[in-house]
Amino acid sequence: MSLLPETLSLHKTTRKHYLSLTLGAESQVTYVWINEDKENLLSKTRTLQQEPAGIRDIPEWDTASNALNEQILVPVRMFRDPFTLDPNKLVLCEVLTDKYVPTGNSQRSPCVKVREEVKEFEPWFGMEQEYMLCGSDGKPYGQPAQGWKFRGVSCAVGSDNVYGRDISICHYRACLYAGVKIGGTNSETLGSQWEFQVGPCEGTELGDHLWMARYILHRVCEDFDAVASLDVKPADESSATSGCHINFSTKEMRSEGGLQYIEGAISRLSKHHSQHLSVYDPHGGADNKRRLTGQKTTSEFNKFSSAVGRRDVSVRIPGHVFRKGCGYFEDRRPAANCDPFSVIKALLETCLLGATEQDDEKERETMAS
Repeated sequence: MSLLPETLSLHKTTRKHYLSLTLGAESQVTYVWINEDKENLLSKTRTLQQEPAGIRDIPEWDTASNALNEQILVPVRMFRDPFTLDPNKLVLCEVLTDKYVPTGNSQRSPCVKVREEVKEFEPWFGMEQEYMLCGSDGKPYGQPAQGWKFRGVSCAVGSDNVYGRDISICHYRACLYAGVKIGGTNSETLGSQWEFQVGPCEGTELGDHLWMARYILHRVCEDFDAVASLDVKPADESSATSGCHINFSTKEMRSEGGLQYIEGAISRLSKHHSQHLSVYDPHGGADNKRRLTGQKTTSEFNKFSSAVGRRDVSVRIPGHVFRKGCGYFEDRRPAANCDPFSVIKALLETCLLGATEQDDEKERETMAS
């Protein structure tokens, strides 16, 4: 049941009193980790006797799982807590089994391993996270009763065009307070659809910051009785979709004459299209099959494409990059609910570690079928 606005307001006013209470030296640390479905997040909070100065000051913590055995939460990156404020912290955790083996919840450890193998290339990443705002009843947040309003253009303004701007603004500020490397935000093509950007970050750092930005978004939405959906199509099949485009570069790509390295990487990606789609959403490509229809600035699921400036392709070279002759490229295939670690790992492996002739032959067979 959805709470009435006046009830929400009363709850938040009452909450301010308790947050104003003076603490001792203690610090509340909220552990955040990726759920077993690889899409959603979980969290729980504990008290430390003093404010942690860094990630090494935060202990591991056992937690229950759907299996019989316990799992271990291992802190990997610390942020300030924008909800309960200093000296309290948010900490992103990797989930290990009781034998200290990474679980399938996240691809962070494999991603770190590949990142170490290619560190001399100095890979940078940025991701553009699209999401749609719904009410707790599942209907478009703040919009008229007739349903999702499709504008066809992003960055619109006006109460007749966009809904939920306060959520976007509050999320932006909360991320900045936390220390998340959020780069910007804008409205998208549906009335209740928004986007924020994270990066540039080096390697797996991007995955840490994007997952924490998602957690903060969900927490902010709790205060507005809203839901941030990362479903690629939470609305009807004719509506716009949500993706999580990733921008990628190496020091060679960013340097003078880097366009040749960008084009070389795109050529490698073209030979492994289906392999990337299998990890660009948490359901092995099923979500992207709904999303990548070749319509509304999406590419075709079964066909790799690239171009300068166009947005209906698999991989885009921005116009300013082409004119300058160096910079980065944008892979537009990752779904809104992707695991960033899986996306980063796939790009590093294909673009920098290369691929064997057997891989190329397997890709040709897959595309042919």
